[in-house]
Amino acid sequence: MKIKTKLILAMGLLFMLILALSALAIRQVNLLAQDTKNILVANYKSLDYSRNMYKLLDNDANEISSFEKFQIALDGQKNNVTEIGEQELTADLQEDFNALLKKPDDSALKNKVRSDLNSIMKLNMDAIKRKGDTAGKTAENSILWISITSSFCLMVGFTLIVNLPGYIANPIRDLTESIREIAAKNYSRRVNVNGNDEFSVLTRSFNTMAQKLQEYNDSNLAKLMMEKQRIETLISNLHDPVIGLDEKHNILFINDEALKISGLKKEKIIGKPSQQIALQNDLMRSLLQHLATATQKQETLKIYADNKESYFEKQVVPISIIPTGETDVKPIGSFIILRNITSYKELDFAKTSFIATVSHEFKTPIASMKMSLQLLKNDKTGDLNEEQKNLVDSIKDDTERLLRTTGELLNITQVETGKTSIDIAACELDTLVNEAVEANKQQAIAKQITIKEHLLSGFPEILADAQKTTWIISNLISNAIRYSYENSVIQVLSREYKGNIELTVKDNGTGIADNYLPKIFDKYFRVPGTQKEGTGLGLAISKEFMDAQGATIKVKSTPGEGSEFTLIFKKAY
Repeated sequence: MKIKTKLILAMGLLFMLILALSALAIRQVNLLAQDTKNILVANYKSLDYSRNMYKLLDNDANEISSFEKFQIALDGQKNNVTEIGEQELTADLQEDFNALLKKPDDSALKNKVRSDLNSIMKLNMDAIKRKGDTAGKTAENSILWISITSSFCLMVGFTLIVNLPGYIANPIRDLTESIREIAAKNYSRRVNVNGNDEFSVLTRSFNTMAQKLQEYNDSNLAKLMMEKQRIETLISNLHDPVIGLDEKHNILFINDEALKISGLKKEKIIGKPSQQIALQNDLMRSLLQHLATATQKQETLKIYADNKESYFEKQVVPISIIPTGETDVKPIGSFIILRNITSYKELDFAKTSFIATVSHEFKTPIASMKMSLQLLKNDKTGDLNEEQKNLVDSIKDDTERLLRTTGELLNITQVETGKTSIDIAACELDTLVNEAVEANKQQAIAKQITIKEHLLSGFPEILADAQKTTWIISNLISNAIRYSYENSVIQVLSREYKGNIELTVKDNGTGIADNYLPKIFDKYFRVPGTQKEGTGLGLAISKEFMDAQGATIKVKSTPGEGSEFTLIFKKAY
């Protein structure tokens, strides 16, 4: 609880006690005033009326006038009846007075009237005595309750007066004493922290400062310098170029390999802002692009090194620490590592070249094999028995598969070498779909699968490479046939959505698990456990072709329910 809150609560408590004491005193005084008022207003008036009637009864100077005044006083008494039995006594007095009016000289009636007045006066005198006793008790209770409340308020106020100053002053005293100890280089001094108020926050900050001072005091400068030299020697002898930056992007260190490929001098760049060096050096400009884009992903750079074009993989590693006594992570810089991957690239190029050469060489004999198979099936070359026809059909299927695989390998080598030529123009989507469906018609018939086209008429033309887009659609339909069950339906749907044209190939096949979806467009990836033939290149090539056209391919799949592959194209106009 904050100190301000505690002070407000303490002062508020005192205020509430004073308010309660005042309210109690006012209440008791009101009770006393009420009791006194009851005596003065009610009983005193009755006594006054009775006394006046007594005087008028004995006044014989003007008898008629006295009787009139007597009646007026009697009427006042009737309106001031407050005690039990007073109503009956007043009624008796009125009855006797009425009789006296008829016989004014009757002494017995006068005595009876005097007796009635005496009864009324005695009744009110008794009431005054009784109410006086009640007022006395009220006064005693008032004194008692006011005394108890005052004592309680006094104890609470005394407790606050005794404890509150110490609560505020003691932490200040302890902190002052600890500061004196720190000033005397006693860095092990700590202040006990209890609670969560301002003093607790201050003492925790003080303890953090003392801990840091103790760490700095206990550290050995010579040891730190030795460790610094060891790290610098280790970095300098790395075979990979390394550049270190501080939190302000000033260059802290650069090893010999980085100096060699950049052509810079160490003494001219250490401690200098990296942005300033980037203005004068193209390589440094490429290396420091992450400062402007705030990206830290790996990148591949082609740099002339070792008297040849070499390939380096750039990796930016941010450096962050949690300072002693703190909880937030604080960035203190970063370093750039360039891993020389030239040998891997050369192997990759050799692999790509080999695949391209082999695939290209395979196409001619495979085409010749297809021609020979067609001649064998021709009746003019001779009749084949049923077993021979089955063998020819099997060889034809293998030839088709081999030719398809060869085509995929050639396509992927074009993608990897960057030799893919894209001819983007306005195309009619339904024409491309019809060609792709026709190419897979026989494959669908073999599995008794129906391909249903839901293409809306009047669609705008799309911007795409017609040949490669047809290949992509055909590949998606072929995959859908391959992974669908017999006697099922494959749907090809199109729609216009958010200014783009979308084409979806939807099947009801085995589907793909969620954990494999992010890898489905990777080269050579095949879903584990699948029994279908394939190279794992078709979807990778499709994505590369779509990206090259500025289009998009996405997938949605549920295991056991099928998959949906959607191609998103821009409209031609």
